[in-house]
Amino acid sequence: MKPVRLLSPLVLALSLAFAHAAETPDGAFAGKLAADKPLLTATGTQVTGPRDWTVRRDPQALVLVAPEGDMKVALLDLKAADATAAIKEAWARYRPDEKHALRIMTARSAREGWDEKQVADYDTTPNERLVIEVVAARRGEDWTVMIIDGSEQAAEKRGAALGLLGKSLRPSGYVPESFAGRTPHPLDAARIAQLRDFLQQAIKDAQIPGAGFAVMEQGRIVYEGGVGVRELGKPTPVDEHTLFMAASNTKGMSTLLLSTLADEGKLRWDQPVIELYPSFRLGDDATTRQVQVHHLVCACTGLPRQDMEWLFEYKNTTPAQSIGMLATNKPTSGFGEVFQYNNLMASAAGYIGGHLIYPKLELGKAYDKAMSERIFQPLGMNDTTFDMARALRGNHASPHGRDLYNKTVVMQMNINYAVVPHRPAGGAWTSAHDFIRYVQLEALQGKLPDGRQLVSAANILKRREPQVAEGEDAFYGMGLSTEKAWGVPVVSHGGSLDGYKSNFYLLPETGTGVVLLTNSEDGYRLLRPTLRRLLEVLYDGEPEAQEDVRVAMQRDRAERDDVRSRQTLPVPADAMALLGGSYRSPELGRLTVRRVGKDVVFDVDEWKSPVGARHNDDGSTSFTMISPSMVGLELVADKRDGKRALVLRDSQHEYVFEEVSGVQGKARTKP
Repeated sequence: MKPVRLLSPLVLALSLAFAHAAETPDGAFAGKLAADKPLLTATGTQVTGPRDWTVRRDPQALVLVAPEGDMKVALLDLKAADATAAIKEAWARYRPDEKHALRIMTARSAREGWDEKQVADYDTTPNERLVIEVVAARRGEDWTVMIIDGSEQAAEKRGAALGLLGKSLRPSGYVPESFAGRTPHPLDAARIAQLRDFLQQAIKDAQIPGAGFAVMEQGRIVYEGGVGVRELGKPTPVDEHTLFMAASNTKGMSTLLLSTLADEGKLRWDQPVIELYPSFRLGDDATTRQVQVHHLVCACTGLPRQDMEWLFEYKNTTPAQSIGMLATNKPTSGFGEVFQYNNLMASAAGYIGGHLIYPKLELGKAYDKAMSERIFQPLGMNDTTFDMARALRGNHASPHGRDLYNKTVVMQMNINYAVVPHRPAGGAWTSAHDFIRYVQLEALQGKLPDGRQLVSAANILKRREPQVAEGEDAFYGMGLSTEKAWGVPVVSHGGSLDGYKSNFYLLPETGTGVVLLTNSEDGYRLLRPTLRRLLEVLYDGEPEAQEDVRVAMQRDRAERDDVRSRQTLPVPADAMALLGGSYRSPELGRLTVRRVGKDVVFDVDEWKSPVGARHNDDGSTSFTMISPSMVGLELVADKRDGKRALVLRDSQHEYVFEEVSGVQGKARTKP
C-alpha cells in the first residue's frame, strides 16, 4: 500500500521478476499486437511485446510503441567494449540528438542468460514529466540495449507492460531455468535452517533490524519464528508473535470476508456495487454503473492511484469519507486494459462487506467486528489487530529506514496512521504466527486444520482468477497475485507501509508456503529473493537469492547517494526567497514552511519532513523531501494566479499548494 517510493514506476516495473512464457517468437512481425507476443530482434534477442502495443521494425532498432503513443521502447543489438560504449552507440543510432544527461548507472544481477546488465537513468526536469532509462545487457561480446523513453503517466499506467518487456529480455536461444514437474525435497530441519540462514545474512546485507517468518509444507505449519531485533539498538529479538504492519496483505484478508458473504448469498461477485451500497460513486458515472463487487479489488478498472490524498490529509477522516474520496477519481484506461492499483477501491470493498453484516454499525466498527468474528478468530489469528494503540503497547517491531546519508534509523509512526481510515486496504497488524495461518487457509482451499470449511473452495479460489495481467505469465485477481515463477505456480501478495514490507508465497500444487514480515523500508529487497531461496532449497536451484539481495542493496545505496548529491543543504537564500510561509491545496490540505535550526521543514500537520533545494536545467527550483520515509518526493516552486505556489505531482495527478496569508489555510473539506 506504500504511496511514495524513491524509485520511479519504471524502475520498479523493471525490478519485478516473472517467469518466461514459452512460445515461439516471430522474428518478422510488425503491427499492432492483439495479445502478448514473443518477438526477436535482428540478431535473435528474445522479448515479449505487450498486448495493444505497436511493433515497428526500423533499420536500426526494434521499436514498440504504447497505445497512447506517449511511451516508446527501442531495442538495438550491437558490439561494444563496455556498457557505457554500448549505450552511447545505441543513442547514436536511435536518436543522435538526445541531450538529457546521464544521471546514474547501476548494475543488476546477471540473470536469464546475460553475463552483465547495467541500467542508466537520465536527468529530466520535474516539469518535463519524462522518464528516460536505458538497459544494457551483455552476453559474451554482444550487447542488447533497451531504450525506454516516455511520459511519467505512461510509465505508471503501463508499468506492467514495461515489466513484461524488461523481464522477458533474453539472449538468443536461451532457455530459462524451470522447476516444472520436479519433485520438491521435504522441508526438514536442515532445509528450514537454510531458509533461516538466508534471512539472517539478508537482513545483515540490507541493514534490516529484524524479520518474522514462518514456513508451511503440505498445508502443515513446520516453522514459525524470527531473526534480528524489534528495534535498532535494543536487544529484544523478533519472535513468532512480534507484530508488523501487514499493509496491502490486508487486501486478501478483506476479500476472504467477501467470500463468506458470497457463500451466504449476501452478495454476488458480478453484482453492481451500487445495488449493495447505493451511495457508492466514482468520478465518472458510466464507470460507477459498470463496477461490480469483484472490480473493487481487481486493479483492473482503469482507476489510477489516489494515494497522495489519503497520505497528506487523514486526521479525523472517517471510513465513510474514505469511500467518498472515490467520487473524484476518474479512469485513465479502459476496464481490463492495464493493471492500475487503487487502494481506496479495496478499502471500499472491505467496508461494504462489513456493512452488509452489521448495517447498523458505523462502517469502521462493522468492518473490524466482521473481520474479527469471521476471519481472525476462526483462524486463531489472536495477535492480529487493526488497533494501532493495542499493537504499539505490545510485542511489536518498530519501523526503520535509511536517511539521506544511507544510515539506518528508527522512523516515526506518523505517516502509517494515514492507513487507519482506509484499513481494509492495508491496516492490519499481524505476526508470523498469524500470517502463516491465513496462508494455510489458502493452501487448504478454505478448510481449517480441523477439517471444518470456513470458506467454500469455490469462493476462496474465485479470488485467484486472473482479472488483469501484471507481467510475464503473471496476473492479479482479487487481492491476490498468481504467476508461474521458474515454472512453478505461485499465489502471493505484497505489503508496503513506511518502515514495513511483507509478502507471502504459496505453491498451491504442494501446499508449501512462506511468509515474511520486515521492519524496514529496505525489506522489499528481500521479498522476491525469499521466493527464489525457497525454490532453490526445494529444487536444488542455482544459488542466486543471496547475491540478488547484495546487488540490489548496492544499487539502492548508490541511488540514495545520487539523491543527496543533487540537493543543496541547507536550503540557500535564493531558493528560500521563492518560499512563502503557509500554503493550501484543495485536495491535500495545508502545508507550512518552517525553519528548524539550519533545516527548512515542510509541515503538513499530520507529518513533516526537512527538504533540500535543487535548481533544475529549465530554470525551475525544486524542494525535495529528505526524511527516510519520503526521500525523493519533490515539490516545484511556481506562480499561480499571481501567488507563490508549490506543485506536487505523482504520475497521473498534479496538486497545487497556493500561498495563503498568515498561518491560515484550513485543511480540505472532506467528502
